[in-house]
Amino acid sequence: MSSSQKEMQSVVAASTFAGGSSALDNSQDIPELLLKNQLCFPLYSASKEVVRRYTPLLKPFGLTYTQYVTMMVLWEHRSLDVSELGKFLHLDSGTLTPLLKKLESKGYIARQKTNADGRRLIVSLTESGSQLKQQMKDVPHQIGSCVKLTSEDAEELRRLLNKILAPVDEG
Repeated sequence: MSSSQKEMQSVVAASTFAGGSSALDNSQDIPELLLKNQLCFPLYSASKEVVRRYTPLLKPFGLTYTQYVTMMVLWEHRSLDVSELGKFLHLDSGTLTPLLKKLESKGYIARQKTNADGRRLIVSLTESGSQLKQQMKDVPHQIGSCVKLTSEDAEELRRLLNKILAPVDEG
């Protein structure tokens, strides 16, 4: 087990018991099974809430949150192999394929098999996909006003979340 995995286990263990227990708890014998003691649940709930807040901001552009973050990666890289795109987004090809088909049907991306290896699929921005970037430039500022964190808290949260994802990225 790597040192980052051991560190992650200690963080999860510490957070599990951080909530303590009250006299009203019926499961004091197994405090790690109390929802309030879980790290995973606030992560899950916060993620769901952020995606919910993005929905009305993305609706005018006809994008889902996952399509939006896919476009963000492509705005940064212009063209990527599907497997590289999946690594950036932490998505498998079964999830990515229908998402890319939707973006292609909207005219934002083009998918093309390479000549060298017909099994390799390259995803590239179209002109329309590139223009969408300028149209969506206010979305990050709009979502920032919905999430009440100082810039320092937001940076610390990003750092901690990236620390959680580091073993996945190394994988």
